[in-house]
Amino acid sequence: MEIAAFQQLMRDLYLENDKRRGKTATTLWLVEEIGELAEAIRRDDRENIREELADCFAWIGALANLYGIDLEEAFSEKYPQSCPTCGRNPCICTD
Repeated sequence: MEIAAFQQLMRDLYLENDKRRGKTATTLWLVEEIGELAEAIRRDDRENIREELADCFAWIGALANLYGIDLEEAFSEKYPQSCPTCGRNPCICTD
């Protein structure tokens, strides 16, 4: 699935609910999912990590839709086939 198709699916499924919930509450849901991901990583539960990554991605799509941001475009601009910090591919940054 392309990023644009994913974002459209999230829009079709959840945009009205997301609008009612609002940007702040939607952000809090994302933060909760990130906490669940961290817990799955702590337990080294690969299947749960997979599930929580998908949930985090869905909530990121919800936020992008609420802010009218095209994720595919934003990602392509931020990561134009190279690291935005060092400009290289692969990245040579040392963290």
